[in-house]
Amino acid sequence: MAYVITDGCIACGTCIDECPVGAISEGDIYSINADACTDCGTCAGVCPSEAIIEG
Repeated sequence: MAYVITDGCIACGTCIDECPVGAISEGDIYSINADACTDCGTCAGVCPSEAIIEG
């Protein structure tokens, strides 16, 4: 199951550089492409606002 970014996202950019498959897109609130996400959890581990959860 892919990870998702919640409304708690502060768009800091920390997660983008950590995603090994480039599944995260920038925006007011970042988003994760569920088809590209490999469910590794790296993004969730580095999110300072704990806004990334398993979907």
